[in-house]
Amino acid sequence: MGQKYSVAMKLSGVLAGALLACAAAQARVTKIVIDETVSPAFCKGGACAAYGATGQYEQIAGRAWGELDAKDPLNALIQDIELAKDADGRLRYVATFVITRPADRSKSSGLMWHEVPNRGRPVLISTQEREFGDIGLATAWQGDNAGMGQRLGTTVREDMRAGANHWLKLPVAKNPDGSTLTGPVFARIINRGGPGAQPLIVQTNPVPYLPATLDAAQARLVSRDHESIDGKVTGERAIPAADWKFCGGGTFDEPVPLTKLPVQICLKGGFDVKKLYQVVYTAKDPYPLGAGFAAWRDLGSFFKYAAADDEGTPNPLAGQVRHSIARGRSQSGNYLRGWLHLGFNQDEAKRQVHDGMWPVIAGRRIALNFRWAQPDGVLELYQAGSEGPQWWLPHPDRARGLPTRSIQDRCLATKTCPKIIEHFGAAEIWALKLAPEWVGTDAKADIPLPDNVRRYYVASTTHGGGTGGFNSSLAAFHQKAKPVRCPGNNWGTGVLPANPVSHNEAWRAITAHFRDWVMNGVEPPPSRYPTIAAGLLVRPGKASMGFPTLPGLRETAPEPDLINPLLDYDWGPAFDANDASGVPTALPRIRQTLPMRVPRVDADGNEMGGIPVVLLEAPLGTYTGWNLTADDPALPFNAGKLCFYAGGMIPFARTKAERDAAGDPRPSLEERYGDHAGYVVAVRKAVEKVKASGFLLEADGAALVKAAEASDVLK
Repeated sequence: MGQKYSVAMKLSGVLAGALLACAAAQARVTKIVIDETVSPAFCKGGACAAYGATGQYEQIAGRAWGELDAKDPLNALIQDIELAKDADGRLRYVATFVITRPADRSKSSGLMWHEVPNRGRPVLISTQEREFGDIGLATAWQGDNAGMGQRLGTTVREDMRAGANHWLKLPVAKNPDGSTLTGPVFARIINRGGPGAQPLIVQTNPVPYLPATLDAAQARLVSRDHESIDGKVTGERAIPAADWKFCGGGTFDEPVPLTKLPVQICLKGGFDVKKLYQVVYTAKDPYPLGAGFAAWRDLGSFFKYAAADDEGTPNPLAGQVRHSIARGRSQSGNYLRGWLHLGFNQDEAKRQVHDGMWPVIAGRRIALNFRWAQPDGVLELYQAGSEGPQWWLPHPDRARGLPTRSIQDRCLATKTCPKIIEHFGAAEIWALKLAPEWVGTDAKADIPLPDNVRRYYVASTTHGGGTGGFNSSLAAFHQKAKPVRCPGNNWGTGVLPANPVSHNEAWRAITAHFRDWVMNGVEPPPSRYPTIAAGLLVRPGKASMGFPTLPGLRETAPEPDLINPLLDYDWGPAFDANDASGVPTALPRIRQTLPMRVPRVDADGNEMGGIPVVLLEAPLGTYTGWNLTADDPALPFNAGKLCFYAGGMIPFARTKAERDAAGDPRPSLEERYGDHAGYVVAVRKAVEKVKASGFLLEADGAALVKAAEASDVLK
């Protein structure tokens, strides 16, 4: 434990002598320690997995020590780096990493996938990529993780294991005189009631900042009777300071002292589950969270280019990486978009870090590089993340009055822009404010894509795609299934059953295309997504979308206000809206609600304009990227609202008689396909169409046909 990697790993002969010294001097990672080597990896019950011709894999887990020169222009834009640096002008950090590579290094493909962990969770390259012989590297970036461990009152591990959560240890920013830095932070309590204390949570983790003072008179707690998705508030009431207190648990009369996270609120008389509570308080000890961009950059650069650290410890990947692709899903994909926007695909040696970048189901830039950032946020009300340019080419931000900018401005200036593939589903349109990336903040025209970007839209899908299969679309299956849980902060369950349309087959096809693009220069299929010009991107709402009236839904669904809108926030004069950097000085004020766009649908209610997908080409129901929260007496505040980034579906009736009885305008399964054999024929045709488009691999197509044959559809 805690020992450096042994010299049992030989360095490549081309990485000796002068190159060793040069790489060590330039690398901003100064030291690595290997905590665990598992070889072979992926073993269960005494058997270890092997992957095609590549064979077995191994995993190497450890920590990297790095330092950032606060004066380097690449680092100087990091918020509060000057207030968190040491006396010698350098900010120091410790970051975890996990390498997944072929046990036989001669079987390595030379391609490294640099993964962005989502909220610190472990992340691995896929089975498909292991069969290719690819290398996986996951490194930490979220700087409130390690510090939060201290503030939670728990012991922070000082080592790293292959299956453990990642953490990035950062210093705390201080005033120039060394005194504690403070500022305003807000948090909310939703759908929670009872006499006991309630925690301040963002998404599912604690708000990471402790109060500078426990004096409730220096904070403000309000309750609200109702709040619309675009911030229209009714029934707000300020709660007197004498009627509540900061606490660590307990009740108002018997509070537990607050000594660690989560920050909790004890309220006289308890909490009313029918109300929302919002507190603004003065917090202390912010982290320079933007340093997480630089730390992730530097570990990627070190493992790609360096021969050894400053103490001579060999880089476990020295000489093995010829190409690299950065990849992140959801929050981690948003991280990559923000990372590129701030210029971090260039390292301090002026080299391009990654050749490719794949932000998956991510349509905005993460708001990380500002004081008091809460990177666990998912764009619920008053959460940052859509500030500044979200598009790839320079375009004016007309509605917000911001200058012509793009995500690629800095990498275009330094000629370090990677090849980019982005793919999304419908939930990103409805809940995660994707549309402005396509049409700008005025939503009047399509924004062109540059040659280095491909965009693939997987229509009518939930966040990340569903479980797949054909039976999962049948009414009988859904009658036994559990209700869909609405992601977010205690948000309830959905009215509609789960949307099963999978991203998996498209993911594997895109993976093959991306590898070929980066490694061999073979261009992937053209972008496919709905556009205004094609008449397939329209205003939200049943009439404009052409959505049918379906059983199981209220007649007006989907309403225009169901979508999570882009809100133009005023964070105060010290906040840079273009870069989402600086210092917010107050609870954000909503200046305006900006127009949104959604895909048109066909007569069944399924979206048009995306890449072809077998289950959409041979549908068994209506598949949506949105859902509605169910009425629940225990969670009444948001009943009937958007079930955040969870999709849904409404199966087709089996027979014409059944659909007539239900008032369903959609043809039944029998009317569409006749019988089970007819449905299998439809799936075979769909498979051939999707394969021809480039979005289905041969093996996946054969597996889908086999699954259709074995399914219960019209049996």
